[in-house]
Amino acid sequence: MARDRLLWVLVIGVLAALIASGIAPYDRATWLMEVAPLLIAAPILFATGRRFPLTTLLYCLIALHALVLIAGGAYTYARVPAGFWVQHLFDLSRNPYDKLGHFMQGLVPTLVAREILLRRGYLTSKRMTGLLSLCVAMAVSAFYELIEWWSALAMGQGADEFLGTQGDPWDTQSDMFFALLGAMFALAMLSRWQDRQIRKMDLRM
Repeated sequence: MARDRLLWVLVIGVLAALIASGIAPYDRATWLMEVAPLLIAAPILFATGRRFPLTTLLYCLIALHALVLIAGGAYTYARVPAGFWVQHLFDLSRNPYDKLGHFMQGLVPTLVAREILLRRGYLTSKRMTGLLSLCVAMAVSAFYELIEWWSALAMGQGADEFLGTQGDPWDTQSDMFFALLGAMFALAMLSRWQDRQIRKMDLRM
């Protein structure tokens, strides 16, 4: 019951944030492209929630990732206020909020892949599972960079807000590096927590 209440709080919180962000975003097209992953993932999570429920940890991280995407869509990543605060605090040359998004882009897919591989019994080796989960996250990151490239080709200057490079010629490489950091953090710091929750779920199912 406590888990169910928490999950509904997450759903309602993310939905409220999504609606609020869509009322008057900085750029409507950018907002739609930034929240598109959420609009794709949410129906899948609801459709599979009964036959293959994820761990509470993973649902919480997915909700957090959704909020990061929503904020980036509402303001555009280069204009998120929290990013300006970090920029001024550390005297950075640009708003670094998009790096948080890419960090989460590495962290969440890693744990999603890891949970599926372990619970479905596709692998028994924790080390190989970790390696393949990291590879999945990096593939997701690379594919997202391809989407940004295709958007730039299709929209020209209209894709600037979506790309959020802020004049950084190495933005693509640093985006993927932060995704790698997120994936490594997930494996190093959250794997055992995830394993404990997986064991509890296996006992209940």
